[in-house]
Amino acid sequence: MKVDFYNIPEIKVSYSDKVKANERPTITCSRDASRIFREAHKDCMQHHEECYVMFLNRANRVLGIMLVGVGGMSGTVVDIRIILQTALKVNCSGICLAHNHPSGALRPSPQDVFLTKKLKEACGLMDIQLLDHIIVTEESYVSLADEGLF
Repeated sequence: MKVDFYNIPEIKVSYSDKVKANERPTITCSRDASRIFREAHKDCMQHHEECYVMFLNRANRVLGIMLVGVGGMSGTVVDIRIILQTALKVNCSGICLAHNHPSGALRPSPQDVFLTKKLKEACGLMDIQLLDHIIVTEESYVSLADEGLF
């Protein structure tokens, strides 16, 4: 079979690492991560849900964060494949997931817990540690890891 290589799309996935390792924030607890995530969510906190992922190196220094879902007032869709694709590209060792609850409620929904468990399982296949799933509000946060929910 002859293939015309000029009609095959080129695939590029990129990551630009322009911050020195010693200048990146270190995540030592859920509070550290919640501060970064609250800042990421500041423009949508009361209006709609957004979900972000933080990628960490072996020393728990932040490699970067990425928006992975934008939704409505009561939910957002998150594709685990997109999270893992990026995790592999940036060579991370761990990830933290976070989303906001516009209602201000800190209680994780059954869907939040299900997503967390599913992501933890998928990460385990790639030897990437899911460190936490944090729900942020304007007033506070809750860590599913601290609550023992996964």
